[in-house]
Amino acid sequence: MSVKIRLARGGAKKKPFYQVVVADERFPRDGRFIENLGQYDPKQDPPTVTLKEDRALEWLKKGAQPTDTVRQLLRKQGVWAKFKQPEGA
Repeated sequence: MSVKIRLARGGAKKKPFYQVVVADERFPRDGRFIENLGQYDPKQDPPTVTLKEDRALEWLKKGAQPTDTVRQLLRKQGVWAKFKQPEGA
């Protein structure tokens, strides 16, 4: 089972918001997921991102692969740098 950290779309037509979720890559985009890690709202100015950093780090350490968009969000929040930082540094 390959686990991905990706966005699941919600909201109405032309008014999207996204949930950052951990899901098996075989399931549909808006389908079943393992855990909800936060939300991303691109319609706000500036776009808002709320993440459970500790849970996101746990899943990254377990081997979950983020999509390109989620990786950018993790970089902006500083989670990606914490993940890439060597242990004990």
